[in-house]
Parts: sequence; structure tokens; C-alpha cells
Amino acid sequence: MLDQYSLADVLVFIAYGLLLLGSGWLFTRKNNSTQDYFLGGNKMPMWVVAISVLATSQSAATFLGGPDQGYRSDLTYLASNIGAFIAVAFVAMFLIPKFYQYRVYTVYELLERRFGAGAKRQAGMMYLFGRVFASGARLYMAALAVAMILFGDIAASSVITATLIITLAGLLYTVVGGIRSVIYSDVLQAVIYVGAAIAVIAVLYNAIPASFGEIVQALQQPAPGAESKLKLIDTELDFSSGGVFNLWSVLTGFVLLNIAAFGLDQDMTQRVLTCKDAKEGSKAMLWSVVMVIPVMLLFIVIGLLLYIYYQRPDIMASGLSDGPVPTFAGEAVTIFMYYVLTEIPAGVRGLVTIGIIAAALSTLNSGLNSMSSVLIQDIYRPWKRARNAHLDEQHFVRAGQAGMALVAAALALMACLCYYWQQYTDTPLLQFALSVMVFSYSGLLGVYFTTLFSKRGSARSVTLALVVGFLVPLSMQPYIVDNFWPAALAADIGFTWQLLIGTTLSTLICLSGKANLQSQHGTTETA
Repeated sequence: MLDQYSLADVLVFIAYGLLLLGSGWLFTRKNNSTQDYFLGGNKMPMWVVAISVLATSQSAATFLGGPDQGYRSDLTYLASNIGAFIAVAFVAMFLIPKFYQYRVYTVYELLERRFGAGAKRQAGMMYLFGRVFASGARLYMAALAVAMILFGDIAASSVITATLIITLAGLLYTVVGGIRSVIYSDVLQAVIYVGAAIAVIAVLYNAIPASFGEIVQALQQPAPGAESKLKLIDTELDFSSGGVFNLWSVLTGFVLLNIAAFGLDQDMTQRVLTCKDAKEGSKAMLWSVVMVIPVMLLFIVIGLLLYIYYQRPDIMASGLSDGPVPTFAGEAVTIFMYYVLTEIPAGVRGLVTIGIIAAALSTLNSGLNSMSSVLIQDIYRPWKRARNAHLDEQHFVRAGQAGMALVAAALALMACLCYYWQQYTDTPLLQFALSVMVFSYSGLLGVYFTTLFSKRGSARSVTLALVVGFLVPLSMQPYIVDNFWPAALAADIGFTWQLLIGTTLSTLICLSGKANLQSQHGTTETA
């Protein structure tokens, strides 16, 4: 199974294993309450939280999809951070202060104060459903890479085995220590996968027999009549999946995507809620976006250098015989995986392998803890309270640990499903990873916009908005369009525009409900 690895690679694996064991022991503390287990006692340092949010937003999709984006396209994905800065300003102004004001465990508790416990439960379930899609997709991408590296193929059995390996490792590392161990391990994993990216860039740069200026010129003029691969801003209006990184998409769909990710997705927001107050939480979120730019640039630069390495024979005196989409063991792979599997030097291959695993564990661990917090705090605890069950905090800590095991099983199952899903859609990995959360984000955005900026809406309109927000982008997926839409109406619609359409419709539907007056105890009176 490890035939393609040298002694240097194996030593890297051993060092990483010892580092995981040592950090797991160091970061794991006894949790006496759910506030400790899910919020770290609100004592986490701002800079640690910022790196954790960064690590959570990055994943194996970034590790594999970033180079793929640079190889296939240009730098326009970096422009999506314009939308991220706008979104963070919105979240810091309208959402984080409310979360701290009401001292919530999950972001969906805010809806309980307006529409009742049912709305909180429904929003939490929608988040869980969407997060299974998103984290399952990211787990699949990591499993894909690990299967290729460990087994030399991406047969179903290999991918399933790799999925189980990563899932069990993430569960064992997270289940005892809670959010505190997750956040500190995020910092460790971020250092590892960023270090791996820098090492790959150094190796590739040294392998290209050209100066820095010559490489830049080759990227500016990749082929006769072709656009520069260093283009940062795309002003062309394109509603298709090929135009999701243009400026108009960035200023609309990506703003909505990031508002949902930073303010309505428990996976990201839970980290911010571990800070001591709203000001520290907002600073952590802002710094995480600032740090995303150079980190994402590293992975895109890998793709740009791979383009020179494989597609400019005038510089390298050789080319990629498989064409723009290479194959390995008869299977199509990303260009970065092809390079790792066939040409990367010994030692660096081991570092890249643990970098992929580190990125996967960072995203998986955060998903396990945040999903368990919603499962316990928004669904299980109220259910027990409704039955007048008097249980101590340790019971709910143990329930949170059991919830993680349940969530881990769901994510592993979804990862296996994505094996077939992504192959059918033939969507680039980065777009695939970003698009899957649209299913739950559309409805959540509509409900929260109604909550923040109007006095309208009802428990019934919240339910309907969440359902429509899910069904609208689902109806625009390629497999639905190809099989159920009339040929005259069939269209390729990018995921950012799907999110914009879904959010608009779900907001209008939520606003259609009659105004409610909500008491602090969650009882609803219809005006």
C-alpha cells in the first residue's frame, strides 16, 4: 500500500502521527458543561479563533481545487474575497452583536425569540442537512486524494476505505476535547497544509528552467489569442457555471454565500462565539478573511506553475500527453494529484499527503462539533426539557459526544454518495465544494433577512421559505435540468446565481407571513 513512498516519506508520516497524539493529549481538557464543550467557556484568544476560522473555510477542496483552478483558469477566484469583506462587515454589524447579546449556543436560537421553538428547530435541521452535503463533499475530496495516494486508484472500495480512515481519525481526535481541542488543532493543521503548499511551490519553481520574469510573461501570454492567466477581475456578465467568479457574481452571490457562511453557518460561527465578546469575535472573523487571500493564492500559484510545467513545452521541452485532464490508473484526476502521484520528489510527497489529511481533518473536526452542538442544543435538549427531564450538564456533554459519532457516520455516507454525484456532474472540485451549501443557505438567508429587517413573517412562512430555498437551487442542478426541464428552458445556471434566485424567493415567501409578536419565552401571538 505504501510502495510508492520512500523512507523519507514514511518518516514524515511517523512525525505527523506523533504530533497528532501529542497535540491531542495537550489540547484535551475535561469539559464540565456544554458551554465548555461547545463554546470553550468563551475564553478562546482572538488570534487562535481567526486561524481556526481560516482553517475551517479551507479544506481538501482548497488543497486540490485551488491548483485545479489555477491550472484551468486564472486568478479571478481571489476576487471573490471582495464579497467576503462585504459579508463580514454585514455579519459584524447585524448578527454577531445579537448572538452575544442573547448568549446563544447556536445561531438558530435567534429565530426562537421571533418565531418560536419550531423555527429554531427547523433552521437547525436545514443547517444539518446542508452541512451533511457540504462537509460530506469535502470529506469525499480528501478521500479521493488519500485513495489515490495509498491505493494507486479511485475505485469505490479504495475511496470508501480512505473515507473511513479519515472519519475515524477525525472523530477520535475531536470527541473528547470539544471545541477547544478543535480550535487549537485547527491552528496546527493550518500550519501543516500551508507549509506543504510552500514546499510544493519551491520544488516546482526550481524545476522550471526559466526566470521569474519569464514565468510571468508566459502566464500573461499562455497561448496565441488566449487571455492572461494572471487576470484578477472578470467584468463579463455570465450567468453560467463558467462565470461564477466574475465581478457581478462576486458582488451578489458571493456576498450572500459569505454572509451565510460567516453568520448563519454554525460550522464557522461557533468559533466566533468562543471569544469573550462580540468585538473580539468580529475581529477574529475579519482577520480570517484577510489571511484567506495569501493562503488561497499559494494554492492557485501551484496550479499556475503546473500549467507552465505541463502545457508550455517551449519552456519545459516536454508536455502532458494526457491533455488538459490527466489520467492515472485509467481514472481522470486533478493536475495536482497527477503531479503528486507521478513526479513529486520523495519526502515532499509525504508532506503533501499529510497536508491533504490535515486540511481534511480541520474541516471534518469543525463539522463534527458544530453539527453536534445544533443536534444537542437545538433539538435534543428542548425535547428533554419538554418532558420535564432534570438532567445535569454532564449528560448533555455525553450526548454531544454521541452526537458526534452519529454525525461522523452521516458524513462518511454522504462522502461515498459524492463519489458518484461529482463524477456525474463533472464539476471542477472548487465549484463543487462551494455549490453544495446553496441548498440550505438560500432558505436560511431569506428567513434571517426577514428577521433582521422586518416585523413580518410567521412560523408557517419560515417553514415554507426554508423548503422553497432548498427546492429552487435543487431544481437548477444539471441532473434535474437534463432530465426534467423542457429543452427550450434548459439552462446552465452558476451556483452563485442559484443562491441569488433562491434567496430572493425565500425572502419574499417569508415576508408573506403575517406579522408576529414574540415574547422572550418563545410564545407567539399573531397580530
